[in-house]
Amino acid sequence: MEELIKIRGARQHNLKNIDVDIPKNKLVVFTGLSGSGKSSMAFDTIYAEGQRRYVESLSAYARQFLGVMNKPDVDSISGLSPAISIDQKSTSHNPRSTVGTITEIYDYLRLLYARIGHQHCPNCGREIVSLSLEQIIRQVKKLIDFNLAQNHQVRLLILSPVIKDRKGEYSQLFKNLSQKGFGRIRLDKQIHSLNEDLVLIKTNRHTIEAVIDRVSLDKNSFKNDKELNLRLSGSLETALRLSDGEVIVSIVKDKSLSFPDKPREMEDQLFSQKYSCPNCGISLSEPQPRNFSFNSPHGACPLCSGISSLLTG
Repeated sequence: MEELIKIRGARQHNLKNIDVDIPKNKLVVFTGLSGSGKSSMAFDTIYAEGQRRYVESLSAYARQFLGVMNKPDVDSISGLSPAISIDQKSTSHNPRSTVGTITEIYDYLRLLYARIGHQHCPNCGREIVSLSLEQIIRQVKKLIDFNLAQNHQVRLLILSPVIKDRKGEYSQLFKNLSQKGFGRIRLDKQIHSLNEDLVLIKTNRHTIEAVIDRVSLDKNSFKNDKELNLRLSGSLETALRLSDGEVIVSIVKDKSLSFPDKPREMEDQLFSQKYSCPNCGISLSEPQPRNFSFNSPHGACPLCSGISSLLTG
């Protein structure tokens, strides 16, 4: 690939047979007095020729909707790629406005990354792969053993994430879960009984997880490893089926003699049949376009909130 855009004999408008080499992959600025030919070179020569070549490469059917620009008055241009142009008068002073958002290319890039991108573990860098039910059971048992080594008892919730940060009232969902035999949910990190009169604000975002099982363990809870496997296998399989391949195992940290009805301190671990690191055991949710948006809390940098600069008081 050529590293330069080579322009020879540019005579568009008030350009006087100009020859110029412009480096690629760099920020290049045209400066000069008013009327010196800055716009004639940038918009009417370089952009016009790049757009013309791109449109001509399309089918005749597509060209009828786009229209072909006239060839600029220039001897030759080499090393030119398809081009986009943004008029300086149309730019916004909003810090969230970029070339990608103005041209709407950003929307297609987010969709592209979400659909064909390959996730990698943030710890070890390995590619994220799917976990089988047996692998998830082993990971959960390791989690239990680790916590039992620090405490004489471990309490955990097995949750199925059915709604993730989406707007709605979900009254029908609550009814369906109740009809399927589930008695509790975790709504926005708070445990609730499905017998309660749950009224959600439709315009607010909510996260809803069905409580599949509540397990209290100590070193003598099960007679053998097979008994524990059966308990975990049934609960995890139900959770995975309900949420289409994801399950949350939440370690309850509340200090109490019995299993609290509405625990407040919980430490979550996500397991997925779709995306999990085979080395570290870290599970990630399926990538979505909003994960690649700096205008969404799911994709924005938590430090600068997606505007690339910090506001200091």
